[in-house]
Amino acid sequence: MSRRRSPLNARKKLEASKPEPRPLRPYPAPGIGRRPSDFDLESRDWEIVISGELSDKDGELHQKLLDLPRNSRGTIFFDSCGGSAFMGLSLATLIRLRGLKATAVVAGECSSAALMPFAACATRYVTPHSTLLFHPIRWQSDEQVRLEEAAEWARHFRIMEADHDGLIARLFGCTDEASIETIRRWNNPGKFVSGEELVAAGLAKLVTLFDGDVWSQIKRLK
Repeated sequence: MSRRRSPLNARKKLEASKPEPRPLRPYPAPGIGRRPSDFDLESRDWEIVISGELSDKDGELHQKLLDLPRNSRGTIFFDSCGGSAFMGLSLATLIRLRGLKATAVVAGECSSAALMPFAACATRYVTPHSTLLFHPIRWQSDEQVRLEEAAEWARHFRIMEADHDGLIARLFGCTDEASIETIRRWNNPGKFVSGEELVAAGLAKLVTLFDGDVWSQIKRLK
């Protein structure tokens, strides 16, 4: 003779078998979670653009770099014809001295003074359509200067010009004499270098506009 279960007992047993509800927790505040160093290629924590003429009177680019967390990783897209040599040097200095592990991508042009912050980046990428103009350092002034001041500027720029080739080569990480000589040859008297030429010289890696997003291509190049 089978025993019939009480509906009340069956309900209690069913309720006892249910899992305890998870306690509600507050949603994490912005910025809480993985550190910048834990981010992979597809979740970089910042992206900025260096574009247009690099002018000594424009402090916006300096501030962009200062606003980034020290020793963080991110991407800098370049589309600049260059400009002030001092501006290019200061941007390169901020990238290096703040420990920014920047990936540089030439979106259009990267010429003249813009080559210094580009070379200062940890890794560099170009497309076959990228254009990079190398040339000797130039001095120009839109202000009226006295003869004595002009003579001092000329003396100072001779020093900068002598240091320029070596600085660019070191920022690019050139250690062998052949690579350093390539930089010298491009700078004097000047040369438009294509993205593919830069890759052939071992100074950058190549991505294209037709093989998927840039991060997928970078992963394949690793």
